[in-house]
Amino acid sequence: MSGPVVIVGGGIVGLSAAYELLRRGRSVVLLEKGAADHDSCSLGNAGMIVPSHFVPLAAPGMVALGLKWMFDRESPFWVRPRLDADLFSWGWKFWRASTSAHVERCTPVLRDLNLRSRELFLRHRAELPAAFDLEDVGLLALCRTQRALDHEAAFAAKSNAVGVPTEVLSADEVRRRDPGVDYAIAGAVLFTKDAHLDPRKLVAVLTAEVVRLGGRIVFDAEVTGWKGEGDLLRAAVTKQGEFAGETFVLAAGAWSPAAAAALGLRLPMQAGKGYSMRLEHPVQRPKYCSLLMEARVAVTPMGSALTVGGTMEITGNDLSVNPARVRGIRKAFVQYYPAFKEADFEALPVWSGLRPCPPDGMPYLGRTRAKRNLVVATGHSMMGLSLGPVTGEIVAQLVCGEPTSVALREVDPDRHA
Repeated sequence: MSGPVVIVGGGIVGLSAAYELLRRGRSVVLLEKGAADHDSCSLGNAGMIVPSHFVPLAAPGMVALGLKWMFDRESPFWVRPRLDADLFSWGWKFWRASTSAHVERCTPVLRDLNLRSRELFLRHRAELPAAFDLEDVGLLALCRTQRALDHEAAFAAKSNAVGVPTEVLSADEVRRRDPGVDYAIAGAVLFTKDAHLDPRKLVAVLTAEVVRLGGRIVFDAEVTGWKGEGDLLRAAVTKQGEFAGETFVLAAGAWSPAAAAALGLRLPMQAGKGYSMRLEHPVQRPKYCSLLMEARVAVTPMGSALTVGGTMEITGNDLSVNPARVRGIRKAFVQYYPAFKEADFEALPVWSGLRPCPPDGMPYLGRTRAKRNLVVATGHSMMGLSLGPVTGEIVAQLVCGEPTSVALREVDPDRHA
């Protein structure tokens, strides 16, 4: 009988890996650093499934755009200036990776990962016993200006060419397809393979299913060390005790680098903070999730509620809320959706979470030379939810000796070693 698989990290990625392993008859122990009622990046995110996101964050033009946004207090991007060798190294690697050749290599990988994940989400909807509000109607990239719409239309042509279908819509066409909502836009691109869901419900459903299938979830179990012999891990050490296993999976999101460093594995990564607010009774409920392209704000209907979020702040593992950035999200939202007012958000709590962002914009997924019984599954940036199911499937395939759904060369955890 095979020994247990010990998974470090109880977010979407860790839960998805546990679910896929349990479906294959493996024994699973999942270690989560937070309490049973913990909040995490898996809970307050925009809930988007995005085959449209086939271009990595590190792409031509992103460095110049980031520098421009740095001087706007309400912009969607900010790096806290600080003397930090890891931050300087990350920035250098990001700049080096922001090339057309990098995008060309990574596009088919991100496309295939997201499309396979979409298939698995649809399977989840059919198989799992409770609903998580999955709606596979597409995503609207909303543009307020003709210039932005022209830019998105050019991107739509590239998207169609790589097998991610789109439709370019005029403002009137958008209103005809979603007649109950006021839009102040020049037009939009509809990414027809994108979808959305409620991440809190998904986490609850997966947690319950992992337990039902016999998995053990241990909360308040932050990994503080490891035990092993040579290149073989034997146990993860936590304040709840030691957890022995045959195979270990590192899926700890923004907290993965510290756990990896103790094993001699370098996972360059910065935590990218984002915010969201949830309107429980919106004056209008859009049919589609949307990205407000000039502002980089995400809008997602979740059941009868509406979640609005955005920003990418590189500020370390700091969850504090920056009021200016939140104000920028609110101001942008009401410009695109004029039936709403900024005052609608005044009494709402602001959620913050940390996305694990590698410098080249590609996840870390696969086995590593550091320890031969370790599988790494982290660094998904803004696509942790979108790539959760396919990551879980690939983790289970690696552990069980099956061929992987997608080639893993561009997501090799040892690529920065």
